[in-house]
Amino acid sequence: MTNDMTIQDISIDAASEIKIRQRLTLVALGKEKADVALRVGRLLDVATRTWSDDQEIIIKDRRIAYVGKAGSYPGEVSIRVHEPSLSAVPGLGEVHKHIESSHLTPEWEAALVLPRGNTWTCEASHEFSNVNGAKTLEFWLKAREAGSPLKIFPLPGSAVPPTAYEHGGGYFGYDEQKAFLQDSLMTAGLDEVMDWPAVWNPENPSYDRLWGMIRATFEKRAVVEGHAAGIRDLPTINAFAAAGLSSDHEAWTVEEFWDKLTHGLFMELRPHSLPEVIKGLLERGLSDWSQIALTTDDRSASDTLKLGATDHNVRLAIQAGLAPEIAIQCVTINPARHMRLTPWVGSIAPGRYADIVLLSDVETFEIAKVWADGRQVSEGKTFLPEVPQIDWPEWARKTVNIGRHLTADDFAIKAAPGRETMTAAVLRPFHWTDDFLTYDLPVKDGLVQRDESRNITKFSVIDRFSGKAGVSKMFWLGCGPATPDTALACSMAHDKHNIWCVGSSDDAMAKAVNAVADNDGGWALVHAGEVVARVRYEVAGLMSCRSAEALHAEMQALYAAGEKIEWMYEPTFMPRWFPGFPERLAFATLTCAPWRWVLVAPSDHAPQGLVNVQTGATHPVVF
Repeated sequence: MTNDMTIQDISIDAASEIKIRQRLTLVALGKEKADVALRVGRLLDVATRTWSDDQEIIIKDRRIAYVGKAGSYPGEVSIRVHEPSLSAVPGLGEVHKHIESSHLTPEWEAALVLPRGNTWTCEASHEFSNVNGAKTLEFWLKAREAGSPLKIFPLPGSAVPPTAYEHGGGYFGYDEQKAFLQDSLMTAGLDEVMDWPAVWNPENPSYDRLWGMIRATFEKRAVVEGHAAGIRDLPTINAFAAAGLSSDHEAWTVEEFWDKLTHGLFMELRPHSLPEVIKGLLERGLSDWSQIALTTDDRSASDTLKLGATDHNVRLAIQAGLAPEIAIQCVTINPARHMRLTPWVGSIAPGRYADIVLLSDVETFEIAKVWADGRQVSEGKTFLPEVPQIDWPEWARKTVNIGRHLTADDFAIKAAPGRETMTAAVLRPFHWTDDFLTYDLPVKDGLVQRDESRNITKFSVIDRFSGKAGVSKMFWLGCGPATPDTALACSMAHDKHNIWCVGSSDDAMAKAVNAVADNDGGWALVHAGEVVARVRYEVAGLMSCRSAEALHAEMQALYAAGEKIEWMYEPTFMPRWFPGFPERLAFATLTCAPWRWVLVAPSDHAPQGLVNVQTGATHPVVF
């Protein structure tokens, strides 16, 4: 069996792929010696949803050459492995996942998720693409080229930038998407098109850019992924599907899921709504699940250590009443068909990668061992191979460029001369309404003040790309620290990934942002003039090049420091939130539908950063 993990892969070119398949043809006929015969107690054919007993899988290099009854293969084999008590299913796939949300670089993501059955991932690259768009493909293929067994199929992000009112880090249009699809067979399509107003409205400044990316994707017959958050009425669902946006992963209820499924969308079901939706679909008598996949989307390394990876999604589906065989289809053949990747992944069949999950119990989806690239890569939850050592270059590590250390003055909001109060435009986390809130706030020493008694604090977005030390700041409701002289900052701020900071004093906010910048990204918590906790995301300001366990330990130290802080909380509009460390503020900077008024980094269009991303309207933060 070859252990040469630098062997030619489909990431190289089609000519190499042809040579691989010519060789597999001879191996299947027994005319060339195979590397491994893996014999299993039974095997699931996901195309027909049937089990076969006592099967063997014949492997050459990293691919499957032959599958059949034990003893039926006509050729010679170098190594034979027998697992009579285990059941084989295909390596599990993610149809839509942001690896950046694990906060691990791809080689360490592989070490985390492979023992949990995930052998291939369609990487929804909005995050790294918004940090360094030009290097997107190189970044996502580097770990594989260094020997990582995880197959990453990049989908360059449509939201680069997320809206026409954001800037820095990358720009993707027709030419860029065309080049991505030409440069590698691993590029599977275009990641979730999120800026719906820019798709339907020819007057939107992002209209031509987005339709250019869609055109380039269609020209290569690749997949255009969708993001239909907040789209629930039938005319808009019809328009969304008519635009060629092939999927949605944002449905929250059975009714919304059904309406989108019955109008031609491939539906990608996330864990938070999975139990309710599956039970509802079963009650409706759905028999054909081929247009449905289970997907993770975002999950931190800490949560994966606790819950699992794709295997967690499968277990949730089985617990909700779905037959195990259908649940397995939803993470193997269904996503592979949708993403047009069936020649390589999605089934235990000739020509595919030899990625096999061996189950000790199918009903509970208990994983005993995982094979990837034709060799065993895990025993229980232990990853067996050495993790490739990648010296990530400066273009991946040095991505935070504020330009200088910030001071308290950078976060001050000045009042108009002679005013004792100012009216403030106020947002709250996950503010989806047509208008911002307004509050009258006191003025002291010429500066507009927070009002902790009404849970009003200050939130800011800091441009980390241009080096111009640009800071947008405004007042927010129900988030951040109530404890004096405290601030929290982070360089993960979907989807543009500037730095965000929330704080009870301007000085603490400056210290927190400077600490994040000095660390090349991550988290910083400041209290009483001191940085009391940090977490490193030194790669793209989004990920860290280390084990999940090491990152988890540092996150736990941050949480422990956060427990000493009193955090604001507004249960009236945050029913899904819990009091405490406001980690989900990293998602509160999204600018895709259904967001309207948001705070972005300063720009010529919105110098103070407050902009309605659906209309382009801007507004002062105080008036």
